[in-house]
Amino acid sequence: MSWSQAVEKTVTGMGYELVDVERSAGGLLRVSIDRIPGQAYPTGEHEFVTVEDCEAVTRQLQYVLEVGNVDYARLEVSSPGLDRPLKRVEDYTRFAGQQVLITLKLPFQGRKKYQGLLQAAPQGSGWQLVFNDGKVDQVLDFAFDEVREARLVPVLDFKGRRGKGAPLAPEGQAGETVDGGLEE
Repeated sequence: MSWSQAVEKTVTGMGYELVDVERSAGGLLRVSIDRIPGQAYPTGEHEFVTVEDCEAVTRQLQYVLEVGNVDYARLEVSSPGLDRPLKRVEDYTRFAGQQVLITLKLPFQGRKKYQGLLQAAPQGSGWQLVFNDGKVDQVLDFAFDEVREARLVPVLDFKGRRGKGAPLAPEGQAGETVDGGLEE
């Protein structure tokens, strides 16, 4: 069994999804994991990967890699981040209905990068990206194998902060610029 197969078997055996594994110069072995929706974890109920999840996977991988005599200098286990890559068809299915940024292998209408709402194609094969070209909504139909890279668009929700598109506070309330001053 190769080192990558050992990593995949260990991570999936613990109930996590292996998002990515990378071995770089200098002996760094980087593993990215994600929680599977609906799965129960001994580290508690959370929507996203926790530090405790990463610690548990790290401990198990260290043992497995030592037994398998895999040479590495440093092991790094982390969540896939807010801009999670979509690497498999199953990822597209899981994250349909969310904002994604895709980079096509070949340009379409003079560009390769598109950002919009990911949807399954109505005819059942392939995918659609609904995006706005600055004037109207457009639909880009594409197949999985036409994509070089795809990532979720991070959604940041800072509690107590006015988000993009939120109404301004009434005059004289927090968040408004008064007399040329700075916003809070």
